[in-house]
Amino acid sequence: MSLSTHRTTLSKFVIEQLKNSPDGQELAALLIDVTAAIKAISAIVAKGALEGNATNAVGADSPKTTNVHGEVQGPLDLLTNEIMLHQCDWGGLVAGMVSEEMEKPYDIPTEYARGRYLLLFDPLDGSSNIDFNVSVGTIFSVLDHGKNSNPTQADYLQPGSRQVAAGYAIYGPATIMVLTVGQGTYGFTLDHEIGNFILTHSNLRVPEETDQFAINASNERFWEPPMQRYVQECNAGKTGPRERDFNMRWIASMVADVHRIMIRGGVFSYPRDNKSNQNGRLRLMYEANPMALLIEQAGGAASTGRGRILDEQPQGLHQRIPVVLGSRREVERIERYHREFDAGTDKPFVSPLFNERSLFRPEARK
Repeated sequence: MSLSTHRTTLSKFVIEQLKNSPDGQELAALLIDVTAAIKAISAIVAKGALEGNATNAVGADSPKTTNVHGEVQGPLDLLTNEIMLHQCDWGGLVAGMVSEEMEKPYDIPTEYARGRYLLLFDPLDGSSNIDFNVSVGTIFSVLDHGKNSNPTQADYLQPGSRQVAAGYAIYGPATIMVLTVGQGTYGFTLDHEIGNFILTHSNLRVPEETDQFAINASNERFWEPPMQRYVQECNAGKTGPRERDFNMRWIASMVADVHRIMIRGGVFSYPRDNKSNQNGRLRLMYEANPMALLIEQAGGAASTGRGRILDEQPQGLHQRIPVVLGSRREVERIERYHREFDAGTDKPFVSPLFNERSLFRPEARK
């Protein structure tokens, strides 16, 4: 008999945490449905190349479909999306759903009852990496619609501070699900012997300070000066103004990068850039908001660089936004650099080894 049978399962945990909340048992039931979908996705991802559908490569002769963002959809993107939809649409718990893979909200089939919740998700974050056996994941957010009726698009456009639950799953050497219902952030590991998620990371806390950051440095020339300043100062190490060495990590899977920060501390950033005139790369509703809630509930901070992510009023279902999240003091430093830049009071960074390396000299600001 597995020792895990004597530990707290995810289903028991959410029922206990929500037992005194109005409509808490309905939310617990929805989270259990989401958990079932994540178990199914975990099983498919774990098969790798052993089954034909367990790959995200699009063959040369295959018709290529794209999602609302213009990104090519692989077979697993579509399959995991269907798993999430059909595991959660039947139980009378949701009024509607939004996915990265669909342009419009998903209407609950007429034969099913409507619930009070709205579920938003990215079914397979980092899917472009799956054929290289790099960790991928699922991200989800739950909003309260407040009534058992069909929602309009406007009903989904709630700030992240109104989320009633959020979480992600990471499919790596183990499948781990990280969850919050607004009472702290907790991690659960899937025990394949008994088929249950077991509480293994109680009340996660992100360290306030860090010497690690995660960012796609190949885009540095496209960033705004405040982000360039921060990264250049980190790269200067002990000889720079930070007076200590930093390490950079970049997995190119948001779930994997954020999970590392959740456990070890650090800063994850996908900032605004001028590469394609985008206001950030990540989606507010089903990537930035749920991750921001999880990080804040773990004692960290989440910002656009110019304000709290959870205070942002969404303008569209697939709106993009700059993201800086992780260890609180580092996020606050990056926010300060943005304020100084906007006010014109930022100062050039001078290194004793490399002279001026910053892009903040007056001529660079013109």
